[in-house]
Order: sequence, then C-alpha cells, then structure tokens
Amino acid sequence: MAKILVCDDDKEIVEAIEIYLLQEGHEVLKAYDGEEALRLLKSDHADLLIIDVMMPKLDGIRATLKIREANNMPIIILSAKSEDADKILGLNVGADDYLTKPFNPLELIARVKSQLRRYTQLGSMVSVDKKNVYSTGGLLIDDDLKEVTVDGEPVRLTPIEYNILLLLVKNQGKVFSIDQIYESIWNEDAIGVDNTVAVHIRHIREKIEINPKDPRYLKVVWGIGYKVEKI
Repeated sequence: MAKILVCDDDKEIVEAIEIYLLQEGHEVLKAYDGEEALRLLKSDHADLLIIDVMMPKLDGIRATLKIREANNMPIIILSAKSEDADKILGLNVGADDYLTKPFNPLELIARVKSQLRRYTQLGSMVSVDKKNVYSTGGLLIDDDLKEVTVDGEPVRLTPIEYNILLLLVKNQGKVFSIDQIYESIWNEDAIGVDNTVAVHIRHIREKIEINPKDPRYLKVVWGIGYKVEKI
C-alpha cells in the first residue's frame, strides 16, 4: 500500500485521518506545518500528500508550490474555505484535488484511492496516440472501443448516457443547454425535455463522480445548462 504524508496544524485532524488510512493498510507520515512537511519529504518518500491550507510558518498553498518544483506526487488540499476562488487557487498551484472541511472521512479515503489509482496508471501508461480518445483529469473515453474509465476504473454507461458524456467531453468547457443536449442526442425537437435530460445527467454523475453532489467533471451552469470541466 502507499505511504501518505498528512499535514495539518490540528493534531486531532491528523490523528483522525491517520486512523482511516491505517485501516486501509497505508503507512502514514505526519507533519503539523508546511515547513515540517518539506523537511520530511527531503528525508523520506511519500506517495501522496494531504495538506491543510491555513497553517503557521508555511501554509498549504506555498508548501504545494515548493513541493511541485521537484515532486509530482498527488496532492489533496484540505481547507475550511469553500469559495470557488480558493479551490481554483489550490488547483492552479499544483494540487490534484480539494476537499472542504468539515469532510466525510470516507469521502477523503475515496479521493485518496482515486488519486493513487490515477497516479499509478499515468506513471505506467504508454502514450496513446489515437484520434478518438478524449480525456479530462482522470476521465477517459475511448470512442473506438466505446469504453469509459475514471482513474483507470471502467464505468458502465447506457448508450444515451455514453453519448451525452461523449458530447460534453469532446467539447470541454463549452456549456450546452438542455435543449441542445436533447436535440444532439435524440435527433428530434426539444419540447418539455428538462426532466429527461436531468435524469440522465444525474445517472452519469452517480457513475463518474466520487461525490455526485460536488462533481469534479460534470458541472451545472445555473440557468444555462451543463458542461464538462477541462482539467
């Protein structure tokens, strides 16, 4: 299993996370500020880092920036801040994922597993030079094989779900209205189809997202429609 460095100035949080990681069979390194985390990484190896944002001496954002100068291990940032700007800042400086406090420990473990699978897969992956392969983050669609994987794990979609997801992934960042999605997939005029599309979107999220209520990939743009985020 993996060796995971947990860094938070709240020792109770570190100990709580440690309990769950040990139950999964992982080895745990502990640090209580960014400077201590950097020192540990110079003398020891870690496969993944879980780090808080607000800490004394060196905060999680600046620590992540320094770590990214020489290390490409997965980094999950923890923070009491839930604003989108803070999430974007954390991801922009090199974090792979972001979890807002208070969090469900089981969700954190799921995200740890996801990042470790993705890291292992990408580390051993031969570059794919196929025209009909589309990806964003850990989500990959091979349209030749009609296969979808998330962090290397296969996902089973219905044909309609597959076609909706393919449309959005091929056009990453572009917002599609409900009517546009319906007319593209069903090839007929969209009349009173809000529920139909919404149900399929919900099912796709349940299959590709760790937390469907806080989706990483399939986003709603309120009052406009849906998009797949470019990661």
